[in-house]
Amino acid sequence: MNLASIEKLSRKNKKIVIGLMSGTSLDGVDAALLKISGSGTNTKINQLGFITYPFPSGLKELLMENSTPNSGNVTDICRLNFLIPLVYIDAITALCSKCKIHLSNIDLIGSHGQTIHHLPKKENFFGYSFGSTLQIGDPSVIAKRTGILTIGDFRTGDVALNGQGAPLVPYFDFILFHSNEVNRALLNIGGISNITVLNKNGTAKEVIAFDTGPGNMMIDIAAKKFFNTDFDEGGRIALSGNVNDELLNALIHKDNFIEREIPKSTGREYYGKEFLMSLYKKFKKVAGEDWIATVTVFTVYAVFKNYEKFVKSETKIEELFVSGGGARNKYLMRSLKKYFGKTVHVSNVKSLGISPDAKEAICFAVLANETISGNPSNIPRVTGASKATILGKICLP
Repeated sequence: MNLASIEKLSRKNKKIVIGLMSGTSLDGVDAALLKISGSGTNTKINQLGFITYPFPSGLKELLMENSTPNSGNVTDICRLNFLIPLVYIDAITALCSKCKIHLSNIDLIGSHGQTIHHLPKKENFFGYSFGSTLQIGDPSVIAKRTGILTIGDFRTGDVALNGQGAPLVPYFDFILFHSNEVNRALLNIGGISNITVLNKNGTAKEVIAFDTGPGNMMIDIAAKKFFNTDFDEGGRIALSGNVNDELLNALIHKDNFIEREIPKSTGREYYGKEFLMSLYKKFKKVAGEDWIATVTVFTVYAVFKNYEKFVKSETKIEELFVSGGGARNKYLMRSLKKYFGKTVHVSNVKSLGISPDAKEAICFAVLANETISGNPSNIPRVTGASKATILGKICLP
């Protein structure tokens, strides 16, 4: 492929695109196959297929070790940077097989990569002041092995311009789900929770969005410790427990991210195992199911507290659409409805015609289309970047 081919692809109105996402939950690769037409606010999508492709046994644990502060090693990270794309390629192959489409018919791949560490807050280092972020799973490996132009590493460009590099979903939320009739919010609950607020009278430049705090991450950690299971399926364990108010207050007191001013983003480096470690001994008499119920409500508390502190005075939302693994947690969804009350309609994002599990993978297919179309896709108000910019690295096959 040469520059003329890239220009031709950029002008193609309808493209077949694959989006890839593996997030902080570390439960596998989400792969979505889309037909995309247009770009910007004229974007139209048709979801042709979706799968979640599991990581090989032991990979989750190795990624967690190498994503934890003061842990991991450069040898593992180097290997993982090439291993992750190979897993992604297996996911692509499985998706194409399921959808009965040949790889040669794919125009473009958009890959978020696997976040290994995220330090967007500026710090002084050797006389330089900067933030940093690291997503492994090099998109060049995907491009060379599949023969398909691949765009990845979307966060880096925003962080380079002093942004948080996250969340990146809000631009996608605006161009696909903005309503001129109601104030909407879209809440994605993966490992971390992030919210996008779409005022019915607002433009893309006026979107409010940020990470609110933990999503499923803390629930998963507690589920592993107390029940030796990777997650609380459907909120079943939480539903059998009760919130321990003393533990909930201790979690709130310990957390200094929820109250932090926006723009802001976070990850496993803050809400990982170490966050809960100091509380286990103090609350050792609290039953496991009560721990799960409490940390689930803590996730919801963080969402609602951020809404009240940073959003409500500007935009009183009328609809809240939930995506990600949290959308399948009945206890979490019930708690959201309780906190937000009757004035806010809380529902699964599937009511907007999109799969709650596929949303982020779809997002990175759309962001890849925006990049190849020459459109900036960060929102400076959201990330804190100095300007809007075209995101991602274009990797030739």
